[in-house]
Amino acid sequence: MNKKPKRHIAVKSIVGIVLLLVTFAVIVSIIGYRSFSEALLNQYTEGAFLTAKAAARLVDSDHIDEYVGSGGTGEKYEETWAALDSLCNTSGSTFIYVILPDRTDYAHITFLFSTIDHNSSYTVYSFGYLRDTTNDEYREKYRNIYELRSERELVIRNKGYIETGNHITAMIGLKDYKGDVQAILCVQRQMDVMSKTLSSYMHRIYLVLVIMALLVITGQALYLHRVLLKPINQISEEAERFSTENKPAEKRLQELIKSNDEIGVLAGSIDRMEDQIQDYVDNITRITAEKERINTELNLATRIQAAMLPHIFPPFPDRSEFDIYASMDPAKEVGGDFYDYFLIDEDHLGLVIADVSGKGVPAALFMMASKIILASAAKMGKSPAQILTDTNAAICANNREEMFITVWLGVLEISTGRLTAANAGHEYPVLCAPGARYELFKDKHGFVIGGMDNIKYKEYELTLEPGSRLFIYTDGVPEATDGEGNMFGTGRMLDALNRETRACPKDVLRNVRAAVDDFVKDAEQFDDLTMLCLEYRGKQ
Repeated sequence: MNKKPKRHIAVKSIVGIVLLLVTFAVIVSIIGYRSFSEALLNQYTEGAFLTAKAAARLVDSDHIDEYVGSGGTGEKYEETWAALDSLCNTSGSTFIYVILPDRTDYAHITFLFSTIDHNSSYTVYSFGYLRDTTNDEYREKYRNIYELRSERELVIRNKGYIETGNHITAMIGLKDYKGDVQAILCVQRQMDVMSKTLSSYMHRIYLVLVIMALLVITGQALYLHRVLLKPINQISEEAERFSTENKPAEKRLQELIKSNDEIGVLAGSIDRMEDQIQDYVDNITRITAEKERINTELNLATRIQAAMLPHIFPPFPDRSEFDIYASMDPAKEVGGDFYDYFLIDEDHLGLVIADVSGKGVPAALFMMASKIILASAAKMGKSPAQILTDTNAAICANNREEMFITVWLGVLEISTGRLTAANAGHEYPVLCAPGARYELFKDKHGFVIGGMDNIKYKEYELTLEPGSRLFIYTDGVPEATDGEGNMFGTGRMLDALNRETRACPKDVLRNVRAAVDDFVKDAEQFDDLTMLCLEYRGKQ
């Protein structure tokens, strides 16, 4: 027995989850990295400025000239240097130094004090050492401090070739008793600890995300196996067993598959089908007429197909935001057309209309399988385009009879009227805005479902205003043919719709069917005739 479709469904579902997780991980990592690095940088910065303030209290700003005149000697200079050196080696700073910029153009600086972390490999600048200002950024910041434009300045150097590695430099002015800046005190801190902390943080984030991804993938795989793959496999095995033994199983599928969704409905249908086929076999033993056997089989298929389509109207009597009515009249006892509608959640309504190639029992069986796959994918919360893509992959994986199906699928957001839809080679939908006439909406068609693997479908959006109507149909309506071979056509269909633009969905379908019957008269119906009309009312 070929299980390839099941593997495709599982793999593609898990791949979708993995892609979402990867996207989520990238976003979380970027946000976390930026937030954490900004917080660390702020912490480094405030620590450097606190050290700078402490160092400023060790330097007598009113005696800068005395420091200069001493030539880097003298008891007072040496005491100040020793205090700065001690602060540098206890505060985690790389350098603490005091400079006198050339105030004509701030292109040169002279060092008065220069201390260094004893554990570092850098060297200090001697008293009176003259060097060029590092760059225009430093020159501008020196100017801002001396001209009292700012109380403090910060330089962050973490790009390009840097002799002393990635670091920050906090600068404050040393003011005399008059408030004039006499020199600039700088505290430099290396950013290697910050980089290591960031790297450790990101490693932990990645580890957590990988663990979460593995847990989600494992849980998703187990969940898919339990709710989808295992039940489908049980149904497939039961169908194969029944085809060989031709008798119902001792333990029914509904007892094995305890589910209220489409899988459970299919299991119940298989159970009923087995019972009814067994009755049929018993009958055929007593009645050998070929015609009776065929009629019984077709009646059985008709009941199964009818049971698979929604047929209770109104379908959601407690929802006043919309009204739906639909009908399917097969050309033979069973047909390949189908429609479906279902609430995905409290605010989203799924709508489907489709046409299977061919007619009769093969088309009906293909129709039931397609309907279940479409509804199952839709109720997983996927977009219309993704639903058609996944359905096409599932059908193409085991389409031995090379049948195909055209589908129009839409998801209506009930609260807003926003309709997201995708079209796989189906007829154009017809829209009627409030106070307007019914008109074809010529959407872009994708390829038919089951015709070719690896097809990607596109979707589009419409907004239904309260009072809008949506009419969808199969080609059995415009291609209905009279006795002379003339087709009913979309023009006559639009005329029938526009006779009563405010008619309720049930009357809309009645008007179109009456127009078709009046056109074809006694001619034989060659194709299934399926229609669905939605009236969007919005919030009442």
